[in-house]
Amino acid sequence: MSNEPMTARHLIIHGQVQGVFYRDWTVEAARNLDIVGWVRNLSDGPVEAHLEGAPEAVDRMIVAMHDGPPRAAVDHIDIADAQPQALTDFTRR
Repeated sequence: MSNEPMTARHLIIHGQVQGVFYRDWTVEAARNLDIVGWVRNLSDGPVEAHLEGAPEAVDRMIVAMHDGPPRAAVDHIDIADAQPQALTDFTRR
């Protein structure tokens, strides 16, 4: 990652997002945009994610996450500012 200003966002993705490779797709898409963070399933159905990176890259990632992989059906995404966690990669938890 470069010396650009960084932004961090916490997301809860609602819809048909478990069992459709959403987490694996998120890891690949985030790494392609040079974003660090993590993604995990929540026990009640949504997917949770933490994104850190250049503001434009994070914005592009959030736009892409509204579609996700082909079998996903995202209803909506709750987005909140977050504190950076000084991560070095994007992982699936």
